Amino acid sequence: QVQLLESGGGLGQPGGSLRLPCAASGSIFSINTMGWYRQAPGKQRELVAVMTSGGRTNYADSVKGRFTISRDNAKNTVYLQTSSLRPEDTAVYYCKAEGVESGGFTLGDFWGQGTQVTVSS
Repeated sequence: QVQLLESGGGLGQPGGSLRLPCAASGSIFSINTMGWYRQAPGKQRELVAVMTSGGRTNYADSVKGRFTISRDNAKNTVYLQTSSLRPEDTAVYYCKAEGVESGGFTLGDFWGQGTQVTVSS
């Protein structure tokens, strides 16, 4: 089975930064896309940033220029570097691995448990 372990959440100050790592573990040969989504109270889960194994990225307009996604394919780990945090960035941040392959089979998509990010002074 594949598990995603997120960390790095917590309290951030407006204008500050946090770094969110997410590591995938299990019998993994490759992961097509890894990335981050978030869900604020009373709102739907939304894409924050994703990156393919080839390095293509996609960001939500609301985080462009403030957040940076990076990835270590050898470690099956994705990172979200946040900066210039705003109170509206407060949400539970979820890591997602899409197109996980193992042993010649495509296992599908997996989600992490989520990590809370609160931006407040």
